[in-house]
Amino acid sequence: MSDASNPDRGTHAAAGGFDLRKLDAAFLADPYPTYRALRETDPIHRMPDGSYFLTRYQDCLAVYRDTDTWSSDKKLDFRPNFADSLLYEHHTTSLVFNDPPYHTRVRKLLAPAFTPRALRELQARIETLVDRLLEAAAQRGEIDLIADFAAAIPIQLIGDMLGIPQGERAPLRDWSLAILGALEPALSDEQFATGVGAVAEFKDYLDHIVTDRLRNDASDPAEILSKLIGASAYATLAQDGERLSKLELIHNCIFLLNAGHETTTNLIGNAVDLLIRHPAAISELRRHPDLIETAVEEFLRMESSNQLGNRRALKDTTLGGVTLPAGTYVHIGIGAANRDPAQFADPDRLDIHREPNRHLAFGTGSHACAGMSLARMEAQVAIGRLLQRFATIAPSRAFVRGGRARFRGFKSYPVRVS
Repeated sequence: MSDASNPDRGTHAAAGGFDLRKLDAAFLADPYPTYRALRETDPIHRMPDGSYFLTRYQDCLAVYRDTDTWSSDKKLDFRPNFADSLLYEHHTTSLVFNDPPYHTRVRKLLAPAFTPRALRELQARIETLVDRLLEAAAQRGEIDLIADFAAAIPIQLIGDMLGIPQGERAPLRDWSLAILGALEPALSDEQFATGVGAVAEFKDYLDHIVTDRLRNDASDPAEILSKLIGASAYATLAQDGERLSKLELIHNCIFLLNAGHETTTNLIGNAVDLLIRHPAAISELRRHPDLIETAVEEFLRMESSNQLGNRRALKDTTLGGVTLPAGTYVHIGIGAANRDPAQFADPDRLDIHREPNRHLAFGTGSHACAGMSLARMEAQVAIGRLLQRFATIAPSRAFVRGGRARFRGFKSYPVRVS
């Protein structure tokens, strides 16, 4: 029997030769059959470059939790792709790709922006923004779910938090997509050049924003930018142990936009796509809007915005019965772990009641996403209000996937609403 007539056999064969650097369109459209085959046949899969791809929940969780063994620092790992470029400068200065004490210091500075009190103050702003976007959608009758809704929400919110004037936000999404696109496992010359250009333009723009803020002594206690400036080398009263250099300040502002934009845009887009494919869930959420919290957790599990994480072993270790020497680089298969039947019953079924739901969509431990509570709130408000506002939410033309392995979402998704 040929592989074509036996999909499971073909998928398992493909899993044996799985290589993140050689992904085809079928995988990017639906990676879950490959993840399942890897989990069943080779859960700690060694790839041609010597790195390992992890697909079991417990293995991924163990790496996240053991920060003494597994490092997030990417100064060594980003050098081959980025050399001494601005992409290297940005990604190795960002909060997420560093270990303590730098990671701890920057995260502490950002923490006040994501406290429960700060989020409560943001909720009314998010609701007003979502209602305005939905009113515009109602008037048009057809929108692009991504550009006109899912992406517009975090761009506007983070633009506010960084103090970026309303009329100057147009380039933000393209800059973000270009910079994050350079994190794909296989990087083309075009992606590299576009990413470098985006970092250069964003750095220059933020430099002007910060300079203007200092010159005019304008600050808003609710803005992240004001808090970061207050803890930077610009502020003579900042405690020495918590100062940010100008470069650190700018790159972590870029990181905030990129992380907040990508996570929330993909979460909302993926969630609405799941609902369109599961109309019974739409009906239930309309009848029981209080289910939106558990529903959002299930959307995060089923279609994780961020599908991949990475760590490097600082010392010899054993993972899932496999001995790994110091220096081993692993790819944390977040999307695979979140569909592991050993952790989630019937993992390929959408269950908006699922509890507990200890998915890894935001990571866990010390590197858990700092803005995860904000992303959840944005999604709950956006999806809940969208379903209550429109009786019909249906594709009007073919959607276009983002075409990326690390960040799963859509580039475009036209829908009719009424």
